[in-house]
Amino acid sequence: MLNGLPRTVFTGEHEEFRGHVRKFVEREILPHREEWEKAGQISRDAWLKAGEAGLLCPTMPEEYGGAGADRLYSAVIIEELARSFSSGPGFTLHSDIVAPYILRYGSEEQKQTWLPRMAKGEVIGAVAMTEPGAGSDLQGIKTTAIRDGNELVINGQKTFITNGYLSDLVIVVTKTDPKLGARGMSLVLVEADRPGFTKGRKLKKIGLKAQDTSELFFDNVRVPPSNMLGEEGKGFAYLMQELAWERMQIAIRNAAVAEAALEETLSYTRQRKAFGRAIADFQHSRFKLAEIKTEVQIGRVFVDHCLSLLMQGELDDATAAMAKLWLSELSGRVIDQCLQLHGGYGYMWEYPVARAWADARVQRIFGGTSEIMKEIIARTI
Repeated sequence: MLNGLPRTVFTGEHEEFRGHVRKFVEREILPHREEWEKAGQISRDAWLKAGEAGLLCPTMPEEYGGAGADRLYSAVIIEELARSFSSGPGFTLHSDIVAPYILRYGSEEQKQTWLPRMAKGEVIGAVAMTEPGAGSDLQGIKTTAIRDGNELVINGQKTFITNGYLSDLVIVVTKTDPKLGARGMSLVLVEADRPGFTKGRKLKKIGLKAQDTSELFFDNVRVPPSNMLGEEGKGFAYLMQELAWERMQIAIRNAAVAEAALEETLSYTRQRKAFGRAIADFQHSRFKLAEIKTEVQIGRVFVDHCLSLLMQGELDDATAAMAKLWLSELSGRVIDQCLQLHGGYGYMWEYPVARAWADARVQRIFGGTSEIMKEIIARTI
């Protein structure tokens, strides 16, 4: 980690866990990075190993296969994956978005059926919100789940779904009553082996190349009413209640990856020479690195403050939106400057800063675009 202000949000136990996660990433993730980037997905074996190592669903209660840990343990996992520039593992979405929805809104049967297997990596979870014609505006979704006798019949299409191609269980955002708008939205669990549920191609992206992202299609997919997650018509409210934590996860990642990019750039500029001097010895380089370090430190302090608020139950939607907005914009700017300091080598895929640069652009889009974040913040003014 960069030298800077001491971090007080984590305890010694959290830091001990960080060492465990870092070793796992070095042993089980980094050696396969290039292979997974070519495949457009990570291996199922990596999921099983992550489950065995306790890296999946750590915040789930012990009776459902988790460790009953606090969300700072999830933050550690997010940071360590980010600092390694590993784009593939969709562990965070699985553990800290899908699993909490099931824990918070699911029936006891749903929790017992799915959470222990998710914690082991035997079942991979995804959440299907975005559609070809509906992104940030979730109320505009067209996918329906209409009752037919004692079944729900699902029809529609989803896109840009993280973990979609490998998914075994998907939380599908649907309209159970299209006439009611947001009050007609419901969340439905759909198993991957349901007839009529098909997975499209793995989408080819600018970045996040090892992360499987796909289209999902639902053609008269029939599920029992017991697959409803929570109450019918409450889907939109459920989604809104979890958004603060989801956006904080993006902020946490971006703070960590910006720090890691700066570390890589400091190392490179101290070794690389031009005109007989290290790149880092030129005044322009020193001043630019000083600016970057200052911005990264400010971002880190804000994220840690938000984490403290989160642990106290005091993190509001607007502050989480500020964190997501600021850190996603910051990391994109910082990584671009770090790439520039690498010169031509910064554009080579083998250099971590190139991966970071390609992965940074989408951070201002998913989880709610920067424009949507500004709208949320503006409502409090």
